[in-house]
Amino acid sequence: MSGQTLTDRIAAAQYQLTGSDMARAVCKATTHEVMAPKKKHLEYLVSATNTTNVNIPQMADTLFERSTNASWVVVFKALVTTHHMCVYGNERFIQYLASRTSLFNLSNFIDKTGSHGYDMSTFIRRYGRYLNEKAFAYRQMAFDFTRVKKGADGVMRTMTTEKLLKGMPVLQTQIDTLLEFDVHPKELNNGIINAAFMLLFKDLVKLFASYNDGIINLLGQ
Repeated sequence: MSGQTLTDRIAAAQYQLTGSDMARAVCKATTHEVMAPKKKHLEYLVSATNTTNVNIPQMADTLFERSTNASWVVVFKALVTTHHMCVYGNERFIQYLASRTSLFNLSNFIDKTGSHGYDMSTFIRRYGRYLNEKAFAYRQMAFDFTRVKKGADGVMRTMTTEKLLKGMPVLQTQIDTLLEFDVHPKELNNGIINAAFMLLFKDLVKLFASYNDGIINLLGQ
């Protein structure tokens, strides 16, 4: 399927009528087009998270709403957009995710519209678990392992033993959940999977750096 569907256009128009440019941008980023969310919509949303009057809960809730769609394309793009906001948006976005009592409920998600839908559903379930774990880790630690300062005077190197013993298992679980995504090179031709993979890869590099700092700290105690 290529191009925006009538459903996409109607949804965008509904948000436009309610006066929510931000919700409309979320809708535009999560269309039925089998391609990664468009850069201009992601940039608009990232910029919005840095404005003082932005309604972060509304942005996140609209993304959660899009993740309940029956189409794997819309759901996958909602997850990619959410992850993009966690990585590049204001930290208030992931703080809000961490404060929610419920996050992505995709453990049983299956798109039955075709064999491709079944295949993509597996990645969606794994990706949803990772984003939930990322938010849970923030709730546990009150910071994002991928965002904290690294190196000799970084957060994990200067953390107390007590907090380190609490934090390392949380960090290990986040890494393990990320690695479960387990995408193969041939599947990276899919633009949506590729966008998710790039965000996950960047997270993994930073998570390993935090883990390395934590181990160095533990060994130096």
